[in-house]
Amino acid sequence: MKKLLLAVVMLGLVASQLAAEDTDNKAADRVKSASTVLEEIQSAPDTGIPDEVMGSADCVAVVPSMLKGGFVFGARYGRGVASCRTAKGWSDPAFFTIEGGSFGLQIGGQAVDLVMLIMNHKGMENLLSSKFKLGADASVAAGPVGRHAAADTDWKMRAQVLSYSRARGVFAGLELNGAVVKIDRESTLEFYGHMQPFSTTLQTVSSPQGAMPFLTSLAKWAKIASK
Repeated sequence: MKKLLLAVVMLGLVASQLAAEDTDNKAADRVKSASTVLEEIQSAPDTGIPDEVMGSADCVAVVPSMLKGGFVFGARYGRGVASCRTAKGWSDPAFFTIEGGSFGLQIGGQAVDLVMLIMNHKGMENLLSSKFKLGADASVAAGPVGRHAAADTDWKMRAQVLSYSRARGVFAGLELNGAVVKIDRESTLEFYGHMQPFSTTLQTVSSPQGAMPFLTSLAKWAKIASK
């Protein structure tokens, strides 16, 4: 009986460990996926985020495979990763969720990759608050697409957040209003082992190992944009 009980306990411990490792991998995999999305978008020869825009962004947020649920009217949900510029480099990744909102691009039931650029200090303050609503707390507009955006100055004048989407290989600016962005507590705990607000994560540069794919991509494209 004791041997059976011990075996059950050991199996429970192993299962818990495997579940924890699988959960940890989900957060780390999201960082890798965000890096892949950014690399693929910026590597396209004639499309992508203009250098002037990328070079001006205070923060970059990427949601790989944001979904629109066909079973709930208007339901949209995604989990993403964000990083902000600091005096010491790009910050540690902050994990967030985005829910709801209306899209200018009708995506049906398919998944889209979503990229949001926070363009000024006010927008960054909203992000640091760990929860804000696009179009209400922070103004949002579809971002210009192409290698250069010098002729299009509208993004400089009014948008705190510029948004983009990629669906079925097509990359375009995206009208996104009403979506709520807030801290992803589960993924933050998974990745860092403790809870911390955006205001801590997005102003810290400790460069944890699992964060490097995303941070390296950001540093690379920011450097290219500044040339």
